[in-house]
Amino acid sequence: MKVLVANRGEIAVRILRACRELGFPSVAVYSEVDCNARHVRFAQEAVCIGPANAAESYLNIGTIIAAARQCGADAVHPGYGFLSENEAFAQAVESEGMVFIGPRPETIGQMGNKLTARKIAEEAGLPVLHSLNIELSSTAQALDLCRELPFPLLVKAVAGGGGRGIREANNFQELEQVICTASQEAGAIFGNNAVYIEPLVRGARHIEVQILGDGHGKVLVLGERECSIQRRRQKLIEEAPAPNLSNSLRQSIHKAAWQLGKWLNYHSLGTVEFLLDPAGNFYFIEVNPRIQVEHPVTEMVTGVDLVTAQLQLAATGQLNYKQEQISVRGSAIECRIIAEDPECQFLPDTGVISDLAEPQGPGVRVDSALFVGLQVTSDYDSMLGKLIVWGETREAAVRRMGCALHEFRISGVKTALPFLSQIIQSQAFLQGNFDTNYLDKHQPELLAQADKVDGVLVAVALCQWLQQYDQHHQSQPDNGSSRLSQLFTPWRMAALQEQVR
Repeated sequence: MKVLVANRGEIAVRILRACRELGFPSVAVYSEVDCNARHVRFAQEAVCIGPANAAESYLNIGTIIAAARQCGADAVHPGYGFLSENEAFAQAVESEGMVFIGPRPETIGQMGNKLTARKIAEEAGLPVLHSLNIELSSTAQALDLCRELPFPLLVKAVAGGGGRGIREANNFQELEQVICTASQEAGAIFGNNAVYIEPLVRGARHIEVQILGDGHGKVLVLGERECSIQRRRQKLIEEAPAPNLSNSLRQSIHKAAWQLGKWLNYHSLGTVEFLLDPAGNFYFIEVNPRIQVEHPVTEMVTGVDLVTAQLQLAATGQLNYKQEQISVRGSAIECRIIAEDPECQFLPDTGVISDLAEPQGPGVRVDSALFVGLQVTSDYDSMLGKLIVWGETREAAVRRMGCALHEFRISGVKTALPFLSQIIQSQAFLQGNFDTNYLDKHQPELLAQADKVDGVLVAVALCQWLQQYDQHHQSQPDNGSSRLSQLFTPWRMAALQEQVR
């Protein structure tokens, strides 16, 4: 089976690596700005699909189908983002006689509309938040209907995902503006400006369940993930299993996800997402009908290669696992490494990677497409990669993540590595006692601590450079190096390094 990967970056590398291990010929696609990208060099073949503008390349269905036809691909893997949840793309792939490595086109269409997804979940017996289950046609209609619901409320885009097109309203005065803003954002990003309204659950956690189905009634549950550490409703840190869940609650959430998978006769990978309120009640949010960014934490605790399972299912039509073979061992945590400037409200940053050191060691995994010389542009998503660790216990995984973040070095673009370190060292995170509002409450203090640590690291690096400089000039005539020796002795450097710990 020859597989074309209709994506870029770390997920493209991840899929291409799985193809290589299975012996499947692989094809990468790339835009003109990505001509030297790592995923291009990783594939056996590569086809240019257009200019940097995603609408003319990675989002251009006709161009990608033409590339697949040109190289003789038997299957197309969409990865995540771009066209991965586009029903028309999945249908176009299948119309060409190729296998779409993902859910059926009709499932993508059903789950892509949040209102339709909610109705299907209710039919399948899942708990769903009471809401206005209609697309709002006017602000006046919304204001009238919202008298049935208590504030605060969430205005949410019917289409799309990733935290986009969602706004909070705390009273009627805010609601009108919030509806307009959410609708405009949804229209600009998803091409559909329809929105709906549901209550905002304060103190909620975001729990999601990984499922894998063969499309013939067999649905596997591969545990859950905790995704509550979010900024602007975008996930930042994920882990598996979710901390502080009772066995009965965990089993109930798993059963609900399995029920929906069976109801949909689900095919390939999918993620069923839930809100968990402080009282222990959970509610269906949506289904992501694709592989998730955070899939590695599930792989680390179950030992199941999810991408390989997808590819084998596409090739044979069968799953190679039974539910009784799947168990969770230990704990895994993932941090998203993003090119962004914490000092400028986390705005995306650009530049050329001038230095790179990715952490290594037992239980440490880095999924990235980084290399020295990589041009990070503003053309695509600013995520550079993912750092994933595993430990026998959650405490061990947290310690390992702390060490791995300390080892990770990226120069040329700004990242929030020290900020991530502060999150995982915070008491709330250590105790597993947090919700989706965690960063809203604690971001200022975490940033202040991260800045302090970052400054000390710079001082230590300067000391190390000066010591090397001093050693190099010891045999030279007196040119000031003796004064450097006095100022930056090993004792002073040790004192500085102690401040970092």
